[in-house]
Parts: sequence; C-alpha cells; structure tokens
Amino acid sequence: MPHHPRTIDDFILGRRDFLRRTGMGFGAMGLAGLLGPGALTASAGTAAGTAPVDASHPLAARMPHFAAKAKRIIFVFMNGGPSHVDSFDPKPALKTYEGKMLPTENLSTERKTGAALPSFWEFRPGGQSGIPVSDLFPNLRECVDDMCIVRSMHADVPNHEPSLMLMNCGEARLIRPSMGSWLTYGLGTENEDLPGFISMCPDGYPIQESQNWQSAFLPGVYQGTYINTRNTEIEKLVEDVKNNYMSLCGQRKQLDLLLELNDRHQRERAGDAELEARIQSFELAYRMQLAATDAFDVNREPDYIRDLYGSSVQSRQLLIARRLIERGVRFVQVWHGAGQPWDHHDDLSEGHARLAKECDQGLAALLKDLKQRGLLEDTLVICGGEFGRTPTVELPTPGSNQGKINGRDHNNHGFTYWLAGGGVKAGYVHGATDEFGFQAAVDKVHVHDLQATIMHLMGFDHEKLTYRYAGRDYRLTDVYGHVVPGLIA
Repeated sequence: MPHHPRTIDDFILGRRDFLRRTGMGFGAMGLAGLLGPGALTASAGTAAGTAPVDASHPLAARMPHFAAKAKRIIFVFMNGGPSHVDSFDPKPALKTYEGKMLPTENLSTERKTGAALPSFWEFRPGGQSGIPVSDLFPNLRECVDDMCIVRSMHADVPNHEPSLMLMNCGEARLIRPSMGSWLTYGLGTENEDLPGFISMCPDGYPIQESQNWQSAFLPGVYQGTYINTRNTEIEKLVEDVKNNYMSLCGQRKQLDLLLELNDRHQRERAGDAELEARIQSFELAYRMQLAATDAFDVNREPDYIRDLYGSSVQSRQLLIARRLIERGVRFVQVWHGAGQPWDHHDDLSEGHARLAKECDQGLAALLKDLKQRGLLEDTLVICGGEFGRTPTVELPTPGSNQGKINGRDHNNHGFTYWLAGGGVKAGYVHGATDEFGFQAAVDKVHVHDLQATIMHLMGFDHEKLTYRYAGRDYRLTDVYGHVVPGLIA
C-alpha cells in the first residue's frame, strides 16, 4: 500500500524505469524458461507456511506452520556461564572427592583444572515434585513444580564469544540472525506501536554486543531493539522517546512528508530492505511515544506487584518484560550479568551469591505473576547462559584468575537450562550429566536441539522457517537440531 495518494509522477515512466522493466524483464523471462514453471514466483523474503504480508507492515501478526503451544517468549540470559553444579544439578560425589583428582580424566577445557570442588551451597527438594535446587536460588525452588529443568545441555566450545553466538544465533562464527529475529520474521508482532523484539541489558552491551540480537541478512526491521534498563526515567530508558519541540500533530505532518519522499525514493529501488527498515523505524518511533511511556513505567504497577518482584535492576527488567509481552511484544530477552558476568574463575561463592540475590526473587515473581494472570500457559520462559562451569577447581592461570583456587572454568560439555510455561513439561527434569557433572551423559540436548524445540513450541518446523540468502535457504538451526519430545507436555 503506498504511503500517499497517487500523483502525476506515478504515471511517468522514467528512462531508468524503462530499462529496468524491459531489459531486465526479458532476462528474467529467459531465466524462468530455463528453470521451469513457477521458479520465479516465490518471494525470497516470505516465511514458509505464512500468509503474505503487506510490505508497509512487515511486523503484522502472521500464523505459524501449525498450532503453537506458546505465543511469546521471555528469554533470561545469564551472561558468563552460571555453574550448574552449584544451582540445579546436585553432584554429591564431588564431596566424596573433595580436594582429590576425579577417577576419570578431566575433560578438555579452556584452562587447566585440578581436583574436585564440591558445591558451595546445599541442595534441598522443592515443591510437590521434590526436585532439588540449591540454596543459591531459594525463591525459584518454590516454583520448581512449574519448571522443566534440562540437565543435559551441551555446546561446542568453552569460549564466550562463539558460545554466545551459538546460543543466540545458532552459529558460532558466521553472521546469522538471532532467535528473536527469526521468530518476529515468522510471526510478526501483536502490537505495531512497540518493537516485536526487545533486548534489555543494563550497563551497556554484553560480549559480541549487538550481534546477540542482530537480524543479519533478514530485513533490518526484525533486529532486536536495545534498551539500557539501568535508567529508570522513561526519557533516558528509551532515548528520544519524546519530542519536546513539536506536538504529535506536527510530527505526524512532518513524518507524512518524509514518507512521501521516501516512497518515491523506494519505488526506484525496489527490494531495498535497508530502506524499508528505515521507513518502518520512523513510523515505529512516532507510535512508541505513547506506547513505550506506558509499557516501561513500572510505577503504574500496584505496590504489592513491585514488592513481589523486588527492587534490583534485574527485578525491574523482569517486571518490564511481563508488561511488554502483555502488550503484544513477541520476544523479550532479559540480560543479566553483562557488566559483571557469571564468569567466576575465582571467588565463585561470593560472585554467584551476589548475582543470584539480584535475580532470584524477580525470577520467582515472574513465574508466579504470569501464572496468576493466566499468561504462563502460552508464554515460554527460558533461562540459562552460554555454557556451564567445571566441577573441578580452576588452576592458577596468568591473566585469568588471582591464584585463589576457588573458582571454576568454562564448561561446554555439560550444563543446565530451565524452561517454564509455553507447553513444556512442568515439575520435570530431563537428562543428566555424569556423576560429577562434567559432561552430558543421558538424553543429551545440544543447543541446536533446544532451539528446534523452542521453534516447535512456537508453532514452527525449524527446518521450514527459512530465508533465501546468497543462493541458499538459511534457518536458525543451520543444518542441525532435532525437536526433543521429552520436553513437551
């Protein structure tokens, strides 16, 4: 649909238009004859299994491949790699071997590790299911009956950068769209006044920065919108959300003129995704002035809800996440530990305790709040980091730790993720690491398997939600991944 009424310019065929429509058109006809009937009729930017969307509204809501169990996602990313053997994966054998080398050889990690290091916290059963959770997360332990805990996760390498990219984008090295971008590309959003994909991260960017929420070769409109939630004032939280020099009516007139100029420019450059993304960003910025002011203002919540979540920055982020998904945002990523990550090569007991205190109350509140509002059943909550940590102590390494011998190295061989709501089995533990927690041993789940399962819960066949780029159909899971039926209720 054009952005303005037809003018005389619409009926004038310029020299460039004539050459493009005739010279290039004849070439396309010849190519169609070589490739066979129907070869040129499919749009490169159309998600498989979805209805065509008007070009002026690329984020309009669309149907998935099949009936979905979840409609939206809150992904809590614990940056740096939290220790699974100190949180959700109890390993009493580590106490038996405390200070001793394990009877099996230590697996290859980024740095040398030594003797067994038992957990710094006691594990206690929670809920009716009796699933043990450590004292690191006492509030979350109360919600364990709503959680699906995957103890058999594994990734490819023990390095932050490629592991972050693998978890968020399905590819460790090459530029690929993030999970949130894929899902907004496939489903759109339910509120055109807010972005379909929002990434909240206080104190700046995590490792790999905006690549974690990039759209890559997908149209730019599907990229995540970054919000620095360290700020509390709405004008600082969402930069330039208000125009202090012009009324909404005046802005609308200004924007209409800009749209008309952009529309003329775009008609001469058909298929320019970057230009279309810029046009849509102007429109979205205008509409967000009222919607964002409402969505990000947690002071509009009653006192008992704010008390339920707590006062930390992370708690406020989680409350905002609930407000956003209520308003139709499709994918909200909530980062924790970007400035001070869960990456404790030494002083793990102090570091993990501090970070857990920042998020434990808020995470439990999020699950309780979603449940009491009837939102948990079709909202998928995901929580975890890029990998876990070793069950053995990290040995002193120049430039890595301070020689205290009280921390753990990165561990991609085995770690834990938990999910809740959105069609997953509740009060359930899937898979297991070995008796020491070093590597996934039973019902192993690779990162690509988790991503395939998430896509399935959102109503997509992960092999069919594709985008053609550079002569190939790409997908979130690359050429890997299998749905894990055991996680699905």
